[in-house]
Amino acid sequence: MKIAIVCYPTFGGSGVVATELGLELARRGHEIHFITYRQPVRLALLNENLHYHEVNVPEYPLFHYQPYELALSSKLVDMVKLYKIEVLHVHYAIPHAYAGYMAKQMLKNEGIYIPMITTLHGTDITLVGNHPFYKPAVTFSINKSDYVTSVSQSLKDDTLKLFKIKNKIKVIPNFIEIEKNYKDTESPCQRVVMAKDNERIITHISNFRKVKRIPDIIKIFYTIQKEIPAKLMMVGDGPEKEVAEQMCLDLGIHDKVIFFGNSNEIDKILCLTDLFLLPSETESFGLAALEAMALGVPVISSNSGGLPEVNFNGYSGYLSDVGNVDEMAQNAISILKDDATLKQFKANALEVAKKFDIKNILPKYEALYEKAINDYKL
Repeated sequence: MKIAIVCYPTFGGSGVVATELGLELARRGHEIHFITYRQPVRLALLNENLHYHEVNVPEYPLFHYQPYELALSSKLVDMVKLYKIEVLHVHYAIPHAYAGYMAKQMLKNEGIYIPMITTLHGTDITLVGNHPFYKPAVTFSINKSDYVTSVSQSLKDDTLKLFKIKNKIKVIPNFIEIEKNYKDTESPCQRVVMAKDNERIITHISNFRKVKRIPDIIKIFYTIQKEIPAKLMMVGDGPEKEVAEQMCLDLGIHDKVIFFGNSNEIDKILCLTDLFLLPSETESFGLAALEAMALGVPVISSNSGGLPEVNFNGYSGYLSDVGNVDEMAQNAISILKDDATLKQFKANALEVAKKFDIKNILPKYEALYEKAINDYKL
């Protein structure tokens, strides 16, 4: 199949999922075309089945804000015609599904009919999409998609609650490539460079937005380190980073916390990790938690959004109400307090992650592509 994938080329979860999906589809022999304004972060190597097409947005004095949707829809039309693309898969309702619909209409005028699948990831629905200014466009884009998927049942429920949706929404969860993770971390983890032998290593990875509740992470760690020798690794960047750094100074734990900024070596960092913290206000799925679990790292998280669908309470980690930092800290201590308990939780985390292996999830997308293409041929 010839598939165009439209996504954000950033460190965020939707871009990572879209890129990993395209890479695996290409490995399976499908012809994949990434169409976006910059080469996706994890799109390291191109091959004969994998193509990247940059969307250039010309600058005109007439426009105060450059019209990316217009440039994207035009690029989609050109690429569909040039490469005989059979299906569009857009990640995020706006602007991608909106631009995809416009491309479909332009192609239709030339007698070319192509199906569009829209995958909802979270903030396009719960944050941006529910804003009164964008809500009509999001509703229109979802309803004009030929097929719609969401990354969790929780996100599907939110979408149906917030919008007047006529389309059916199919849940296809996010995934992880278990084998790749272990190939990337085959060499022994060099824990000594980050912590002493008697110290536990705790990690958080995100874009440091308010929804991630970064201050809660510092509070949880502050309680943990009073009872168990530990180091905290904070990976990522964003508006809440300075707040976290100041908290560490105020609490006198700045020497126990390492701020990495954005990193392309997530697997190596997680290889060192004993426990992952994700106390978010909400998560549409919780991809960061799954990435940790895939490397045998148990998770302490909130019970919000799609997290209960990923992190199994009392098994792969623990779930708590949003903001209940005391309970989260005590649950963390209960996992970290002895080697035997930690070892069991690590094994459980990996077992749960295997349910989301890309080998189990990818066929769901392939079946949907085939259905979409065949339905349009009828």
